[in-house]
Amino acid sequence: MTENFDKKIEFKVFGLSIEYFSILFGLFLCLWGISISFIGDSKSLTSYIPSFIGAPIIIFSYLSVKFENKKKLFMHIVVTFGLICFLGGLDFVRSAFTGNIFSNIWADISKLMMLITGFYFTFQCVKSFIHARKNNN
Repeated sequence: MTENFDKKIEFKVFGLSIEYFSILFGLFLCLWGISISFIGDSKSLTSYIPSFIGAPIIIFSYLSVKFENKKKLFMHIVVTFGLICFLGGLDFVRSAFTGNIFSNIWADISKLMMLITGFYFTFQCVKSFIHARKNNN
């Protein structure tokens, strides 16, 4: 029985590497911002905030795939934008406490989406960093 000790165990989310999962998450945020702005007939630039967060996630995730030697740096930038997404979504909680929840339904749905997905994304990135550290990747 021979074992291959050179093969590194890669962290996966829904069967994808964290880099490709990040690209999909960034695409989701971009499409969400554009869709909600269109559906809600918003004239405000703030309705595109998810897109503004998703674009750098896509860019730096792609760069982490393209430049393997800089993956650690680029993925730390990616998780920073994921954390910004989560923190931006926390405004939903403020709306809930002030009693203004869903006064602007599209904005609050976007904030709730950013809160939930931003937390999940950041959590998965941290898990992947821990996994990489344990496996010396």
